[in-house]
Amino acid sequence: MKLLALDTTETACSVALRLEEECLSRFRDAPRQHSALVLPMVSEVLAEAGLELRDLDAIAFSRGPGSFTGVRIATAVAQGLALGAGLPLVPVSTLLALSQGGFAETGARHLLPALDARMGELYWAAVEIGDDGPILLSDERVVPPPRAEAPSRDDWVGVGSGWDAHLEALAPRFRPRRVLHRWRIRATDVATVGAALLAAGGAVPVEAAQPVYLRNQVAKKSAGELLP
Repeated sequence: MKLLALDTTETACSVALRLEEECLSRFRDAPRQHSALVLPMVSEVLAEAGLELRDLDAIAFSRGPGSFTGVRIATAVAQGLALGAGLPLVPVSTLLALSQGGFAETGARHLLPALDARMGELYWAAVEIGDDGPILLSDERVVPPPRAEAPSRDDWVGVGSGWDAHLEALAPRFRPRRVLHRWRIRATDVATVGAALLAAGGAVPVEAAQPVYLRNQVAKKSAGELLP
C-alpha cells in the first residue's frame, strides 16, 4: 500500500508517506505557515521515495475537527492533489489520529482525545484501540469541559491540547492514569488510521470528501478573540 497523509489541523504541519510498513515523514510546528509548507513537504517525501503522486493508492487527510483554517487547508490540498492524480481520498478524524498517536506512545487502548476548541470548549470523544485501529465509543462533539462524557473506566489516557487547556476541569472527573497534554496530531498517525480505513473500503471520491467542523460558530464576537 502506498498512501500519502496530510495534517494541518493544529499549529503543526506534517506529511507522511506510508509504503507498506515503512513511513517517510516531515513535521514542523509552524503556526500560520501551513499553506506555504505542506506542498513542499509532499514533494520532499515523494522525491525521497522516488515516486510520483500517480504511483500512490490514495491520499489520507485530517478532515477535522480542529482549527477551521487548518481543516480547510488539509481538505483543499488533499482534494487538489487527488484530483490531479486521479486518486481516491481517505478522510480521517483528527480525534482518531490523536488517539492512534497516544496508543503508539503509551500502549493504552482506551483514550480520551481532546482538542482545544477555544471559547471554553473542547473537541471531544472516547476512543478504543481495536485490532483494526481506533474506533469511537462516543460521538465526536464540541462541548464545554463539564459536559464531556465517557464510559466509566479506570484506565483512560488523556491526549491532546484540550487536556492542556482544561486539565483542572477534566482530570478530577475522569482520573486518567496518564495525560499526554502536549501531544500533537502527526501525519504518521493519520497514515496509520487512513491505511486501516482504506483496507476496509473507506476511500471516497474527491467530491465526497468533506471537512468536519462540529461547530457552526466560527468566532466569538468579543474583542481580541482569535478564530478557532
